[in-house]
Amino acid sequence: MKTLPEIHEYWKVHCTCDLKATATQAVPGDGNAHAEVVFIGEAPGKKEDLEGRPFVGAAGKFLSEMLASINMKREDIYITNMVKYRPPNNRDPLPEEKEACKQWLHDELVAVQPKLIVFLGRIAMSNFFPTEKISAVHGKLLKKNIAGMPTEYFLPLYHPAAALYNGGLRQELLNDFQKIPLVLKNIAEK
Repeated sequence: MKTLPEIHEYWKVHCTCDLKATATQAVPGDGNAHAEVVFIGEAPGKKEDLEGRPFVGAAGKFLSEMLASINMKREDIYITNMVKYRPPNNRDPLPEEKEACKQWLHDELVAVQPKLIVFLGRIAMSNFFPTEKISAVHGKLLKKNIAGMPTEYFLPLYHPAAALYNGGLRQELLNDFQKIPLVLKNIAEK
């Protein structure tokens, strides 16, 4: 079993994502290598591309505030993205870009072994639950056995950036976030 730094070093060299050509650098996941919760976003933004760390911009600041609201901090979780390179102009990642980064994400999840995977937004969710609509399932625990996945528990949430741009989603996201400790407790009791 490779460690997270070994996984990142390997994939920085071997990832075939076309976004490598336009991005400043790879943005691998970051955080606690033994986290109970892994948060998955869609792709790095401008600030993440410059710093090489996920969720360091405005959405990341909001995420840190939400974590504090449930007595957690960034050091308690692991956070990553579907795609490890910034798409030009922050456009949605293309299917082939997600496919090129898929094994990198899988290797991260296997290394961390989370009890719960939290999707931040529809793009992250759609890779695992392609027929679901985020507006219908946000804040609801989804259970699915996926070959090779370390957990069968998934919690889709709106993306923090969407809540920053759409004030109406902000309170829904804050409410959904409050469910995370209870979900973890319920998983631990199973």
